[in-house]
Amino acid sequence: MNSYFTGIITFILSGFIASLFAKKYKTAVLSVLCTAASVFCATGALEVFTKGESISRGFNFSPVFQTVNFTIDPLSAFFIIVISIMSLMAVIYSNGYLKPYLEKSKNINSHLIFLPLLIASMQLVVTCSNALMFLIFWEIMSLSSFFLVIFESDKKDVLKAGVKYLVFMHICVIFIIIAFALCAINCGSYDFSAFSEMLKNNAHLANLVFAFAFIGFGTKAGFVPFHNWLPDAHPAAPSHVSAIMSGVMIKTGIYGILRMLSIMGTPSRGAAYAVLIISVISALYGVLYAITQHDLKRLLAYHSIENIGIIGIGIGIGMLALSYNNPAIAVLGFAGAILHILNHSIFKELLFLSAGSVYIKTHTRNIEVLGGLIKSMPYSAVLFLIGSVAICALPPFNGFISEFLIYFAMLKGLLINNFFVLIVLLFAIAGLALVGTMAILCFTKAFSIIFLGMPRGSSAAQNTSDSEKSMLIPMGFLALLTLLIGVTPQYMFNFVLSPASAVMNQSFIIPVEYGNIMQTISICALAFIAFIAVLAIIKFKFSKKIALHQTWGCGYDKPNNFMQYSASSYASPFLSMLKPLFKKVFDIEKPKHLFPKSAHFSLHIDDIEEAYIINPLVKFDEWFLSKFEAMQSGNIQSYIKYGLIFLVLIIVGSFYIG
Repeated sequence: MNSYFTGIITFILSGFIASLFAKKYKTAVLSVLCTAASVFCATGALEVFTKGESISRGFNFSPVFQTVNFTIDPLSAFFIIVISIMSLMAVIYSNGYLKPYLEKSKNINSHLIFLPLLIASMQLVVTCSNALMFLIFWEIMSLSSFFLVIFESDKKDVLKAGVKYLVFMHICVIFIIIAFALCAINCGSYDFSAFSEMLKNNAHLANLVFAFAFIGFGTKAGFVPFHNWLPDAHPAAPSHVSAIMSGVMIKTGIYGILRMLSIMGTPSRGAAYAVLIISVISALYGVLYAITQHDLKRLLAYHSIENIGIIGIGIGIGMLALSYNNPAIAVLGFAGAILHILNHSIFKELLFLSAGSVYIKTHTRNIEVLGGLIKSMPYSAVLFLIGSVAICALPPFNGFISEFLIYFAMLKGLLINNFFVLIVLLFAIAGLALVGTMAILCFTKAFSIIFLGMPRGSSAAQNTSDSEKSMLIPMGFLALLTLLIGVTPQYMFNFVLSPASAVMNQSFIIPVEYGNIMQTISICALAFIAFIAVLAIIKFKFSKKIALHQTWGCGYDKPNNFMQYSASSYASPFLSMLKPLFKKVFDIEKPKHLFPKSAHFSLHIDDIEEAYIINPLVKFDEWFLSKFEAMQSGNIQSYIKYGLIFLVLIIVGSFYIG
């Protein structure tokens, strides 16, 4: 544990140290210190995997907290490694991303402090075994990420998104506090091990605690209907912060759910069905709304909701199998979910960093005005394409492996001798298949509109260059990881078995067929890559150069940027079949004369939950609070009067109760 705590201390101090240097060295110093801190933390986690034993250390802070234990078991170790690697890539990327802001003399000292503080708090969240201290680290994580989100606080939309994010984070922590309070009251301790002993002997309380915990942690993760903060916060934040939030931070919500499952023991069937159904709905909802988006980062944010749903499907399958006493299927579900946590963190971070490269060069996230960037930004285009293929779960990249495990778990689950299980699993399989189809539609739209064709409106998109090396190197590393995991599924499956067993609180012999299937996938993936390589060699070695000439256009002039698909028109045929699921907001200026000077049409899709639930609640809250504006007169005598009235009411009430 010494190396782990050394890493934590280094993370906390790194931002303060980096802020002391001249502006041209700040991000470089931060990168060096965060690299050292990540290595220290990951070393402690790898020790658990190599020795096969959990490590722990306790501290006595005060009588209120009791003994605070920090434990690294296989589940915590897995998350430590993911947080360390993914966060480090984002920090290195920030060297190039923050450069234009430094050139404009923007003060980034607070950003440098809160970025490693966010990483350190996430590391502490996944190792702390004391409920009170866990909540403190959780709050530090929420506050530090809030200050990172509002990096460009001079923009009204950014500040609004940040405040909305902070409100949702404090709503979610209320439910987590209730869950922990119920446990602490009934067992007299704040330690997770004491929670476990109590909950395993009280099934009704365990269900209630899990319900509150799932709402709290599910809000952080982005499950529907607790997702509303996510599509606003991710686009508002700088791209490397969006990458950390989507790739890593929302996974702390998944960690909380998995940790509660490990504490509870065997989940109830009702809880398993609820998690599975909510997850399928989240995956469908997320990808459906992603297709409608014109803001690139907002599109990626909705895909985070989709992939959280996919992770939840794996968790739901694992819970369902445990409730029917079938650990062989449960391990497939949990292993698929845990591997998808890693895979999503890789390809989603790659996509957000690629989106950041596009934004920093073109100064826009609007897909509709982009186009043709593959000519000026070839490396970013290829890396975005790799991330797109991976998130669509196509072989030979990593997204295919984890989704295959989840499909495999669902197909195995059909063997459970229960009609209701059969119906729910068929619904889940069909839902996940539809999610995959819509993801392909969404990313063919995103890649083709942004990188192919001609620029559609942005002048910056016509005269730009590719990102600098400090941004391309971490993106290239992440792209390489997507391929390595895709061609070595047998090793990755073995890697996630330990954390899956930690969630299940049991270990058993894995059927040989599981390993054989992973080996077969590996061979097929390598054969496919070899086949593509041979075709490429033949193409470049033996093919003749073809001369291109302009053909007669039948009277038409040469193509222009208006004679190509827009993002809206590309997705319109599919979306037209699903009209009731959207709230469409039109902005139309119709032509008024024979030779009109101006006319435009734009379509914006509002989230139906926000349009019909969140916004009406906010408006009612504003109306209700406005009725009390007269009380804030600014008159000190009035405030003293209110205090006296309150004291009299308290005294009278205490006499009445007595």
